[in-house]
Amino acid sequence: MKKNVNFANKKELTPGEVAQRSGVAVSALHFYEEKGLISSSRNGGNQRRYHRDVLRRVAVIKIAQRIGIPLSTIGESLMQIPAGKRMSAREWRALTSQWRAELDRRIATLTRLRDELDGCIGCGCLSMAQCPLRNPDDRLSIQGTGAVLLQNDPP
Repeated sequence: MKKNVNFANKKELTPGEVAQRSGVAVSALHFYEEKGLISSSRNGGNQRRYHRDVLRRVAVIKIAQRIGIPLSTIGESLMQIPAGKRMSAREWRALTSQWRAELDRRIATLTRLRDELDGCIGCGCLSMAQCPLRNPDDRLSIQGTGAVLLQNDPP
C-alpha cells in the first residue's frame, strides 16, 4: 500500500518523493539531471535533494516527450528558465510556442501519410504499375531517396 505524503509543505524532496509525485522513475530523474534538464543539491549526508519546482520541470519534460519533442530541444527550451525558479504562465506560453511549429509540421506529415497510405508509400516505390503515374521517369529521385513525397514539407 502506498503511503500518502503531503509534499506541499516540503521545500526539498528526495528522489523517491519526486518519483512518487511525478510518476517518473528515480533512474529517469538521474538521467534528466545528467542531461542538464533538472538539478539537485546535496544534503549533509551527500544525498540528492530536489527543490519542489522540479516537479513542474519534470511535468514539462514528460509532456514534451509525449508529443515527440527531442530531449535536446527540451533542454534548450528549459535553459531559458533557471532551475529552482517557478515557471510562470508567460514562460510556459513562450516554451510551448517554440514547439508549436514543429508539432504543426509533424501533424501535416502524419495527415498526408494517412491520406496517401492506401495509394502509395510516397513514391519510394511501392508499385511499378502506379509509379509511372505519380513519378514519371523517376523525376522525384533528384529530391532524395525513399518516400520523398511524404518526407518533404507540403508545397
